Amino acid sequence: MATQLSDAELITSLQARVKMEKKVYVPDERGGKSKKGNRKSEEKIEKMPGYNTRFMSHHSRRYVALKVMYFGKRFYGFASEAQMEPTVESELFKAFEKTRLLVGNKKESQYSRCGRTDKGVSSVGQVIALFLRSNLKISETNNGNSGVVLDEQHEGEIDYVRVLNRVLPNDIRIMGWCPAPVDFHARFSCLSREYKYFFWKENLNIQAMESAGNKLVGEHDFRNFCKMDAANVHNYRRRIKLFEISPTDVRYNDNQLWVIKIRGSAFLWHQVRCMVVVLFMVGKGLESPNVIDMLLDTARILRKPQYTMASEVPLVLQSCEFDNIKFMCSSEAGEALHVHLVNECQIYQLQAAIFHEALLNCVPLSNDQSLLHFQGSKKKVSHVPLMSRPTEPSYEERRAKLNTVA
Repeated sequence: MATQLSDAELITSLQARVKMEKKVYVPDERGGKSKKGNRKSEEKIEKMPGYNTRFMSHHSRRYVALKVMYFGKRFYGFASEAQMEPTVESELFKAFEKTRLLVGNKKESQYSRCGRTDKGVSSVGQVIALFLRSNLKISETNNGNSGVVLDEQHEGEIDYVRVLNRVLPNDIRIMGWCPAPVDFHARFSCLSREYKYFFWKENLNIQAMESAGNKLVGEHDFRNFCKMDAANVHNYRRRIKLFEISPTDVRYNDNQLWVIKIRGSAFLWHQVRCMVVVLFMVGKGLESPNVIDMLLDTARILRKPQYTMASEVPLVLQSCEFDNIKFMCSSEAGEALHVHLVNECQIYQLQAAIFHEALLNCVPLSNDQSLLHFQGSKKKVSHVPLMSRPTEPSYEERRAKLNTVA
């Protein structure tokens, strides 16, 4: 029977064998830099019986929050649990692994995310938190956990923003980082989330939309403004803290771009897109602003009327609010980030210019037609009032069906 080695003996033995390879990263016991090598040799060592990466890791780590921007067009949502690829989260973890910032696996990193945006939705203020490798000296905590940097020092720390942005795809960027307390959770520590929804004004009645939107402010049961997940969500009361509609500086063909801003403590699945499409019905004069009151009266309206959500493309997770979390970015990383975003803006503006050129080269319209008549228009369909439409099953009916299946 083979002799059982102690942890110290195993470490010494493995380090000696690694140094003989002369091609792999060898952690120095004094904290010095390791030698550079190729991955094939590393994999050979990792396959040795008894090899455990925790024995070889002499690096400190720290819990950090990262502010993330992404353009959602090509992604199947943020979360990697989605059935399709790519997702924003999967791209982030590829970057963590490629830069060797990840210590252990995703579960061991105590990863958390603030929002779980759906397919096509973008963000300029998503927040995630996890343990990443650190350049700072290892701290010992009173509870016995070792290898964790606990103070807020950042002088001499890894430039997380710059390192990650070098390997991330062009439509994802880290906007800043912040040391986070070990009890911080990106989802449950969040005080509020703010969404923006962009739209062209066209012939919408902004005053009516504003009147209807203000009725959403406060704590309400929003089950008629979401996609119901009766298996996992049992409380549909949420608090909307702010509702605003305002113009932007962007115009096209005498049509102005406006934005709806909605801030709340938390949101239900597809809640913002459901609220926005009802506001559009009000803005077009198809529904009265009082339809909001009726849909919020869940004692009277037991079942949600069937309606299609607003498009996901103009929806942006704008910001996530926390106590004592202040994101920072080095001057070098900030400059590179600025240059990158300007370049991306210019690329999309060039693409828009090409489409505009194609528009100018279309077959001329007859005298009784106008460009405005066709602008963004779709085939007109008759509107069925929300209160006259077929309805979805109620929460109680969904639960009863789930219990029957179980």
